[in-house]
Amino acid sequence: MDFPQSGLYAITKTENKTAEQIIIDVSAAIKAGIQILQYRDKHPVDANHLAGALKELCHAANIPLIINDNIALAKQIGADGVHIGKEDGLLSYAREQLGHQAIVGVSCYNSVELALQAQQHSADYVAFGRFFPSRSKPLAAPAQLSCLQQAKTCINIPVVAIGGILPENGSELLNAGADLLAVIDGIFTTTPYQSTLAYQALFK
Repeated sequence: MDFPQSGLYAITKTENKTAEQIIIDVSAAIKAGIQILQYRDKHPVDANHLAGALKELCHAANIPLIINDNIALAKQIGADGVHIGKEDGLLSYAREQLGHQAIVGVSCYNSVELALQAQQHSADYVAFGRFFPSRSKPLAAPAQLSCLQQAKTCINIPVVAIGGILPENGSELLNAGADLLAVIDGIFTTTPYQSTLAYQALFK
């Protein structure tokens, strides 16, 4: 499955939720039109079961499922790809394990230089952020709008923005050059269906 060129990139919020609740939340977000889902779970109970169920949901709606950080899990359940940070193993290792058809995305924080390296090593997309204060990543170093503006002059793969993005501030990032907005809390803290629709309006 191909990585989308624009739209809403949803990332699971798993803290204090059962697998059933996560599946219900994701189903609602899919119905409201997310373009891609990343399974992120810092304290997994049964990652294989949950990731497999999410893959079925995503594939029924024809959207890709990406696994955060865990190349082995992505390979095991046949996910569409993986998202790696600078400590999560080499991009080339992800390619070797998952194949050339897999989607591999790379966190580049506030560094266009890292993004250029990732692009050179066959990443499918790069992610910058956090752009605003974030509950999911409170200690992440801030990124500036100028980073997106600069990236658009030299990066030819999709650019994802992440970090504290709300329907009220998302258009700033899209105007600066982001192609996709990655959201955790803004979708999955309250009512995922309505929340997703509020973000969708930014892409109209």
